[in-house]
Amino acid sequence: MSYALQAGTVKTLNENVKQVRQSYFRQRQCSATVSNPTVIRRQNVLNLFQQFAEEQMRAGVPPKGLEQAFAQKLQISPSMWSQIKSSRPIGDKLARQIEAACGQPAAWLDEERQPQGLSAAEQQLLAMALKAWRSTNAEGRKRLKLLLKDFIGS
Repeated sequence: MSYALQAGTVKTLNENVKQVRQSYFRQRQCSATVSNPTVIRRQNVLNLFQQFAEEQMRAGVPPKGLEQAFAQKLQISPSMWSQIKSSRPIGDKLARQIEAACGQPAAWLDEERQPQGLSAAEQQLLAMALKAWRSTNAEGRKRLKLLLKDFIGS
């Protein structure tokens, strides 16, 4: 496999999981805070989005538009979904609406859950990166590292 193909594969995979990773890391960051209903509900709805995005990507749906599709599933506007992800508290009525739309029992969003390990998408990314790393020479590894550093902006 040529470096260009490897780099393109890594870049494509990174683009595919970018939204899921952002939600996952927001969920991880929230887990260190004191438990309260707002934080718990946000963690849980981000978990629901992560599951939704992974299911859609496994089904071959491109990642672009997943945020809007999830908002549509919840029967809310994409703008409201964006606010919920960042700062808007989820009230009781909206919480029950989200639970119903996602097939969860009432009060599911209110239950604190332990953060889970790596998602399937993250495991796939790591396996692919490892395969690319192992299948190239020192120059290819150097380029791969530079590509990843450029991608994350470090």
